[in-house]
Amino acid sequence: MINKKWSSLVLLGLLTATTLTGPLPASAHDKAEPGAEPPRVQLVLDVSGSMRATDIDGRSRISVAQQAFGEVVDALPDETQLGIRVLGATYRGKDKQQGCLDTQQIVPVGPVDREQAKAAVATLRPTGFTPVGLALREAAEDLGRGTTARRIVLITDGEDTCAPPDPCQVARELAAQGTTLVVDTLGLAPDEKVRKQLLCIAAATGGTYTAATSAEDLTGRLKQLVDRARDTHATTPSKVAGADACQGAPLLAPGVYTDRETFSEHRWYRVPVRPDQELRASVSVAMDRPVNPDYGVLLRATASDGRELVRGVDAGSGRTDVVSAGLRWSAGADDDEQARDEEATASPAATSASAVTTVCLVVSNMFSPRAGTDKEPGMPVELTVDVVAASPTPDGPDLGRGWVLLLLLTLAGLLTGLVTGLLTRWWVATWREK
Repeated sequence: MINKKWSSLVLLGLLTATTLTGPLPASAHDKAEPGAEPPRVQLVLDVSGSMRATDIDGRSRISVAQQAFGEVVDALPDETQLGIRVLGATYRGKDKQQGCLDTQQIVPVGPVDREQAKAAVATLRPTGFTPVGLALREAAEDLGRGTTARRIVLITDGEDTCAPPDPCQVARELAAQGTTLVVDTLGLAPDEKVRKQLLCIAAATGGTYTAATSAEDLTGRLKQLVDRARDTHATTPSKVAGADACQGAPLLAPGVYTDRETFSEHRWYRVPVRPDQELRASVSVAMDRPVNPDYGVLLRATASDGRELVRGVDAGSGRTDVVSAGLRWSAGADDDEQARDEEATASPAATSASAVTTVCLVVSNMFSPRAGTDKEPGMPVELTVDVVAASPTPDGPDLGRGWVLLLLLTLAGLLTGLVTGLLTRWWVATWREK
């Protein structure tokens, strides 16, 4: 069994799924074979006329974006399939109808040719309109379909000037199609309308929004998002809706799940665990909108009657936009007397039925929104559940209990005193001879 002192061990990273017997839980989607489909990322860059503005570290927005692209491309893992699409990059006229069709894929999605990609971006010059909605729709087509999550990273400094299609509505349509597509947005201008639009796009697809106010911010965030695509592409989370109480909460099998949680909310899920199994669970909550600096995430495992079994703790992962927590728990001989008494007095049929313990997982957050921050939809939550064979820790030496332990302690005290006395007499005798 797992000793209770290890109950706050944080589990980060994805856990290997195993077969679970007992009540039939809702199963996550089958996981793709590792490496069966490489991560696919499409970078979408706004090259409209407003990108000429020189308000980021005294440089133009386009030059900062080009530098960031170059550094990210140099750092890309070889297995990443990258594409680049631009909007507002070629049409110089004033015909809005024609200018709002101005989006092209300048690097097709595929194995990275670093020199080609950097050269294609370096030659861009701010030109036309801002058809963000159309560019998103085309970028989704560029990425194609697949069994794993795909990512679009949108970098823009302005609100869509060509709607329809409205970019937020396009994002909702893509999410509704079940295309396992995530859109992350990066805003280069401190404009409230732009922020709300980019936040809406990201929220609709389970992505994140970030305001990049410096070249360093933009480069660092771009690298982070591309790395995330590499780290999570092998598993597509299944959508699940947590309940507001354990009773009636969804029953989960081992897998990865995605949900949304509003500020200061508690979301409940259930997992069946046999006596010879260990439950491992971790959760990450993405801060996809401005929040106050005091926040935290709590993951707890409770019995169906509300008794807390174990709780996890917050864990830093090097990222500033995600807070994670994890826990592990298994049933064992040190569990409370009440559970053992009930099992001993139960009928054989009841005992067999109770062999599987339904553990309630509770995801809680202590986030609070900043002034003007939208509370809906909830923040993206990713929950990883695994049930594995219990791996007992080695037992410590058993010194006995009650009178046996008291006798052992008494003998140890007498021996310690005797040895100390003999050593003291020897030392005094030796000192006097000198």
